[in-house]
Amino acid sequence: MHDGFLHESLRGVDWGVATADCLAAPPPPPSERVGHFRQWTEDMRQLFGVTPDTHRMAAGWPRLQPDGPGTWDREALDRFDRALDALLAGGARPAVTLLDRTLPPWLDAAGGWLDRDTAEHFAGYAAELGRRFGDRVERWITSTDLAGPTLADHVAGMYPPSRGIGRAGLASVHHILLANGLAVRALAAEGVRGRIGTTVTLVGGYPATDDPFDRLALERLESWTNRLFLDPLLLGEHMVTEDDVSPVEATGCVRPGDLETIATRQGLLGLSWHTPFRVTAPENLPRVLPTTRCPSALNEVNRLLVGLGFAIVPFADVETTAYGWPIIPEGLADAVAGLHDLYGDLLPPLSVIDNGMADLDLVDANGHSDDARRQALLRARLSWLAGLVAAGVEVCGYEYWSVLDNLEAKFRYTRLYAMAVPDHEAPPRPAIPSDWVHGGAFADAVVTGPTGRLTLVPAAARASQSVSAT
Repeated sequence: MHDGFLHESLRGVDWGVATADCLAAPPPPPSERVGHFRQWTEDMRQLFGVTPDTHRMAAGWPRLQPDGPGTWDREALDRFDRALDALLAGGARPAVTLLDRTLPPWLDAAGGWLDRDTAEHFAGYAAELGRRFGDRVERWITSTDLAGPTLADHVAGMYPPSRGIGRAGLASVHHILLANGLAVRALAAEGVRGRIGTTVTLVGGYPATDDPFDRLALERLESWTNRLFLDPLLLGEHMVTEDDVSPVEATGCVRPGDLETIATRQGLLGLSWHTPFRVTAPENLPRVLPTTRCPSALNEVNRLLVGLGFAIVPFADVETTAYGWPIIPEGLADAVAGLHDLYGDLLPPLSVIDNGMADLDLVDANGHSDDARRQALLRARLSWLAGLVAAGVEVCGYEYWSVLDNLEAKFRYTRLYAMAVPDHEAPPRPAIPSDWVHGGAFADAVVTGPTGRLTLVPAAARASQSVSAT
């Protein structure tokens, strides 16, 4: 796909960077992260002639309210104030994440997101920041990740370890969604400028084989990830399984009026994108999961997932980043197209928060940064995304997230469980496919289905038994 098409299709997109650095904390010393921001900025200038100018940082709730509701740390507020002024003085448009996983200790001790009162405290915190800083913040993101503080924490007990209580912990999903709806209303009542929204971790992938049960397994994965959060946000109802059961409502946490609050219209929906998954039905595991050199961690996570009716297996013959993420540039566009096919015009404008900083670990045969390969991957990923935008999907923003943030999650879980090849120490390295650079075949890839919703013509990656970058 030629760069002129990219320029035209993505003209209205806000380009930016994001980090978990805290506005309320003392300024960090210079770090490698600055180099990542500069690299991303330079790549965008060279490839598309645009300069990212939005900069999103975490507010730092634990620092701002360390001692309880109604109390504020004056020094933290002053640091927040000065940090916003510094961003503006440097030509950046500030954006703020109200919650970056961590709650103030007094709320965590009271039960965290299992406690309904946390939602009310969060709304009050959002209102105060909106009142103080609403005239200088370009974009408000209520949470950088809805799944981490709920599914990973209170359901699965992933981080912090051993705190999960299984399906009873799904009440935390309802409470964080309620907090988002209350915060959106509170910020709007304060008259803040800019868009207000939240972030979901977008999950997408491909069936491991052409077996219909593998397709069903993929749908189950997407239900327990995307639909678990987006059905209440966009449809005003909690996700119902194929057994006609709402796992969240079964916890008894839903009260009258809650879902109307949760479904409060948002100015944007952030999509945090990591990597596509190759998904299979549990009964197909013996024939698609390698029995030799298979990461034990993959077996470990599948012991949890098979109870939900699906499992994940490595991709075959796909190059990976140092984190074990498969390099499949069309994966993001396929996942976004799937969301549009499911929710259509109910989707707010989308802001893609791509963990693309992991692209920086691509090196050549001599161990040096492979700039040409990294830029080709970036162009390919954005080419697929531009095709969706041209076909009617509204994308209002695209951010690179620092590779140095959330290292615990990346190294302990993502690298282990999203591994793309059985032997990560020696991943295959196919040549850059020509359509990464030219993309001539992409023109016919986006179509409008019989319902009027967008979908993608199944790519070779979607149709084959092993999604390959070759």
